[in-house]
Amino acid sequence: MESSPIIAPSILAADFARLADEVGAIEGAADWVHVDVMDNHFVPNLTLGLPVVESLRKATTVPFDVHLMITDPERWAPGYAEAGAYNVTFHAEACDDPVALAKTLRAAGSKAGLAIDRDTPVEPYLEMLPFVDTLLIMTIKAGFGGQKFLPEMLDKVRDVRRRIAAGGLEVRLEVDGGISADTIEQAAEAGADAFVAGTAVYGADDPAAAVRRLRALAAPMVAGQ
Repeated sequence: MESSPIIAPSILAADFARLADEVGAIEGAADWVHVDVMDNHFVPNLTLGLPVVESLRKATTVPFDVHLMITDPERWAPGYAEAGAYNVTFHAEACDDPVALAKTLRAAGSKAGLAIDRDTPVEPYLEMLPFVDTLLIMTIKAGFGGQKFLPEMLDKVRDVRRRIAAGGLEVRLEVDGGISADTIEQAAEAGADAFVAGTAVYGADDPAAAVRRLRALAAPMVAGQ
């Protein structure tokens, strides 16, 4: 299946006092906006939640890719779908029945994503690929932005890409953590086709140009998947 890369700048790296402006800076360039929701329970960090997502949704037309690093996603995830998120991703480690939650999210109007953290093997979750729209592989330990990309995580990406190809599945394979102009080609070569980039976009003088550069680097590999 020929596809083009999805570039999803993470507003975790943006200026929280100017979020609407920061999203505006990548409008027209980015495919998705990646919104990291952390609860200080599942990960030792606290970011933004549903009220911010609801407010920000009114300020932009860019689809929201919401990444829930929270405990009890069954309770909270549907609210993000109802708030207009395009894709809602929850962590495998926080959920007893990922397939049931994926169905709930789709019924609430969003696509459903499953995230696998750095220390979690991907094999037990490969059977769930037909039931989700996105599989997110963390290329760092979930919880904080600005961490260094871990190339050893790309073996998981390769395993998932093989399973997607073998099953002829329509699943986006997303990577998150340390994605930059220096690392995106490795991730795309391993089989990723959606890329979360925080500092690489919001640390640049021109965030939109940074997004376009990342897409240009990833596109040749993604087209060949």
